[in-house]
Formats: sequence, C-alpha cells, structure tokens
Amino acid sequence: MDHALLILIFLIGVALLFDFLNGLHDAANSIATIVATRVLPPFYAVGWAAFFNFIAFLFFGLHVANTIGKGIIDPSVISDQVIFGALMGAISWNVITWLAGIPSSSSHALVGGLLGAGVAKAGTGAVVVSGVTKTVAAIFLSPAVGFALALMLVFVVSWLFVKANPSFADRVFRKLQFVSASAYSLGHGGNDAQKTMGIIAVLLLSRAPAGTEFHVPFWVVITCQAAIALGTLFGGWRIVHTMGSRITRLSPQQGFCAETGGAITLFLATGLGIPVSTTHTITGAIVGVGAARRASAVRWGVARSIVTAWFITMPAAAAIGAAFFWLGGFFLT
Repeated sequence: MDHALLILIFLIGVALLFDFLNGLHDAANSIATIVATRVLPPFYAVGWAAFFNFIAFLFFGLHVANTIGKGIIDPSVISDQVIFGALMGAISWNVITWLAGIPSSSSHALVGGLLGAGVAKAGTGAVVVSGVTKTVAAIFLSPAVGFALALMLVFVVSWLFVKANPSFADRVFRKLQFVSASAYSLGHGGNDAQKTMGIIAVLLLSRAPAGTEFHVPFWVVITCQAAIALGTLFGGWRIVHTMGSRITRLSPQQGFCAETGGAITLFLATGLGIPVSTTHTITGAIVGVGAARRASAVRWGVARSIVTAWFITMPAAAAIGAAFFWLGGFFLT
C-alpha cells in the first residue's frame, strides 16, 4: 500500500480516536443531571445519550466543522504533521484531565492543539484571528448564557408550579428530563462531532488538487457521529460524579432547567458555527440552578477548580500539540 495512503488512514484513525475520547470524556455533560436526579440509571442514561449524539447530524448544518477546518489555522499550512500534533495535543490533555476527573473542554483542547501545531510550523501568521477570537469569547459566553438561561428557567417553572403538589411536580419533571436530556445530547453531538469532521475534511483538502473547495463528505459525517456516540456509551464516571453531585445537589426540576438552558445555548452556538465547550455550558447551567436555590448551595471550590481547568486547557494543549508536531516529523515523512 502507498506510504502516503497509510499515513492518511493512520491520521483519520487518530482523529476518530479523539472523537471517541471526546464522547467518553464528555459523556458527563449529557447524562450527569439525569443520573444525579435518579431519573435514569447510568447504563440506560448512556445509551439514551449515545443515540441522540448519533442522530444529531439530522438536525444541524456543518457550520462548526467549517470553523474548525478553515477558521482556526489557515488551511494552506495544514499538513500531516500539523494534524498529528493537533490531535495528539487534544488527546493527551483529554486523557490527563479524564484520569484526574476534571471536566475540561475537549473542544478547546482541540483548538489549542491545532494552534500549537500550526504556530510551530508557520508562526503566528498561520492563525486565523477572527475564528480564534470567536472561540475564545465562547469560553466566557457559553457558561454565562447557560447560567442565565438555567437561572431564568428555574424562576419560571417555580412560578408555574408554585401551587402544585410536590409529588405531582416531581413526576412531571422526571418525565420532562427525558426531553431535556435528549435535547442536550443532540446539542452535544451536533457541536462536538463536527470538530472532528472539520479536522478530517481539512486533512483531505490538504491532499486534494489545487482549487478544490473545503467539503465534508457524508462518510466523514456519519463516521464521526458514530465515534462520538460509541465514546458516550462507555461513559466517563469520574466526571459524571463531579458534574452531577459535587457542584450542587439537583432535583428533577433543577436537572430539567440545567439541561434545557444548556441545550438552548448549544443550539444557538452550533447554528452560528461557534465551537463551544459542552462542558463549560452545562457547568454554567448547573451552577445557575444551584445559585437559584441559594448561593451556599453551590460548592464554589469545585466550580473554581473547573474554571481553572478552562483557562489552562488551550495553552496546555497548544504546548503538547507543538511538541507532537516536531515529534511527527520523525515518522510522518
């Protein structure tokens, strides 16, 4: 088999490994609240989330894939080494934070790895400033929007159910959590799987004849959706525990509000082509519902450690990505 083809297959495999680990790492984002409120046991919850992760391509365009493929690093500098460095930077950081039980962002790890590898090859001139600015702004905006929407939803449903029998309200929100968890899983699959689609598509573009347009083939779409769904099936139980119970205790009503607020945020971001962090979004929403009860209901120390991970993810993944870019030069040529 041709050496160049072997390298292409290898890099696509590494990309799909990242997608799988993304699902594994971020399973908590989709299922933590529904598991914490005991609406579904973990085994059924991951199956539920994986299904909606997989079918997300039926509901969203490919705006996020376009941003990752063309809007972070100039496509003209993309090479096998750059893709290898980007993916290994993201995978390494995901594994480190997964082992530590820290819900960091797979999305920003990938962006950081891409920046690190791209700058290592061509300097800062390779950076697409507008795309990076949009992505960095989302670090602050996605949890803030998730927080605000979840907080607002808590107040609205509390007012609507103020005179309802508590057991009746509990039954209603246990059923509604199936809807909100499905919506969040759709948002997760729609935003996160597209990041790997963008990576594979720009890798294919780097090998295409001059003048070829950036395009995401359908086989890339379906393969990436399957990989992230498979990763979700395996779950990420350490992070589920952090997201579902260590930040704040959740009732079915609060779980519904957190998931719905997070889902709306993801739908908006995916429609705008912004590669947001599903981890940041659901964390902001969970903190929002906890703060609606009372400020002391939130374990701010846990939340603070999560926020710290947000800020170090991109530079850490960038440094690792740059290192793997240089390492890739030894066996990808």
